[in-house]
Amino acid sequence: MKYKITLQGRTYEVEVEKGEAILLDEYEAKAPVPPSPAPQPAAAPAPDPGTASAASDVEGTAIKAPLPGNVLSISVQEGDAVKSGQVLMLIEAMKMENEVLAPADGVVRKIAVEKGAMVATGDTLIII
Repeated sequence: MKYKITLQGRTYEVEVEKGEAILLDEYEAKAPVPPSPAPQPAAAPAPDPGTASAASDVEGTAIKAPLPGNVLSISVQEGDAVKSGQVLMLIEAMKMENEVLAPADGVVRKIAVEKGAMVATGDTLIII
């Protein structure tokens, strides 16, 4: 797991694996930006009934991106049975390949991203 820790005006990026911590980067913390008034949201257009269903319309367990990066490869297809701990895809972040694993046994219901896509932390990748 990777963590960002800010302590006494310095930010530290560390990776913790099997009880050992490795310092990845250290830099001066940015000053917090005061919140600005929230803009009024524009009215959302009505969904087109002819389009494919969004990932949120599919029931199941959503596998979220653990960190921002580029989807290097997808190892499964919709309809595939997967086992807990099986590698579902690889995401490249900071020149490192990170495996996205299945949290439980199940069937791939929806793949919400494509190879080469840029994802942000928390984006839905796959629904099992």
